[in-house]
Amino acid sequence: MTNTKFHQMPILPKQPKPVVKESTFVTSTGTEEINWYHTVLLAVTPLLALYGLLFVRPAWQTLVVGVIFYYWSGIGITGGYHRLWSHRSYKASFAWRVFLLIGGSAAFQGSAKWWCRNHRAHHRYTDTDKDPYNAKRGFFYAHLGWMLVKQNTKQVGWADIADLQADPMIKFQHKYYIPVCMTVGVVLPTLICALWGDIWGGYFYACMLRMVGVHHSTFFVNSLAHWYGDKTFSDHHTAFDSIVTALLTLGEGYHNYHHEFPQDYRNGIRYFHFDPTKWIIRLMSYFGATWDLQSVSKEEIEKARVQMQQRHLDIQKAKLSGLAHYSWEDVKSKVAVGEQLVVIGGYVYDVRNFVHEHPGGRRTLLDWVGTDATGPFEGSQASNHLHSKEARSFLNAMRIAKLVA
Repeated sequence: MTNTKFHQMPILPKQPKPVVKESTFVTSTGTEEINWYHTVLLAVTPLLALYGLLFVRPAWQTLVVGVIFYYWSGIGITGGYHRLWSHRSYKASFAWRVFLLIGGSAAFQGSAKWWCRNHRAHHRYTDTDKDPYNAKRGFFYAHLGWMLVKQNTKQVGWADIADLQADPMIKFQHKYYIPVCMTVGVVLPTLICALWGDIWGGYFYACMLRMVGVHHSTFFVNSLAHWYGDKTFSDHHTAFDSIVTALLTLGEGYHNYHHEFPQDYRNGIRYFHFDPTKWIIRLMSYFGATWDLQSVSKEEIEKARVQMQQRHLDIQKAKLSGLAHYSWEDVKSKVAVGEQLVVIGGYVYDVRNFVHEHPGGRRTLLDWVGTDATGPFEGSQASNHLHSKEARSFLNAMRIAKLVA
């Protein structure tokens, strides 16, 4: 599998700037904006888990059941919802898909159809207003805040889920999600623990505490993985690689790599990288339960790594080297012959190699070619986007001159 490359596109005629309305994702603080189902679920389950920790002493068998259900439901999300159905990074037998789908249901994170639709939108519109759990709106918002409010379906970016809508197994789980998740996530572990007389231990530990653990393990992929670590392969987005996050998320912590190569069935590409989801998928391939495991070639991986190292050098070089002096006449004349220059904060930037990669879309950046884009870049209006520190560092590598009168 190879990484798609884009070619430089010719500059297009300037179009009138569209009128962009202020975000209406949360339009008020009234109760009509609260998603009560998610709010109650995410508030009550930790309280029940805490009560169990304080007042209930479980049998050791109950703790074993809790661990088994933790990994089953966790792998159902990471290996099923995420790598199998969201990214189609491998194929699986009917029995293995059933196993993963039931486990994912026990995680109480919504149906696979709902979960995958949001995740595909996240990858398509990363770090923009169309990203359902946009990390640039803050750690808490990306972690769970986005679920506490009703989702504005007109704002969240569109994602193609025709394959999921045509899958009978996914359709069945979506239709009967509540009875399925209640049966396998609450009733089943509780009844199992009742076999040795520990029904309350089963309820509070194998159900509630286990559920809270899986919740926040998965939520860290949206928050911590976009907040802490190393940018090994790209700095075009907020995703980081981190062994700490990997340990907390069943291997989903090598997130910078994942955002560059989302169809790879691995997150941790080295054999020693902590990625139990990868190990399980690989193990099941020896039994014929999984096959067509997608992986990126070593050459493409190394190319991305070297390009990122070069970018770091370019950024440092831009900071240390002297800059040419351009007047507005210089800028206009160069744009007239096809160069794609933008002025921000008194400096001139050559954006020709970034136009196709701009998170807001190609047209968003092209509309400001040949003009002063300081205001929009700094978020001076409600409709503008305030760029992050990463975006500012990234911009330095494109600086070519200082604007002079």
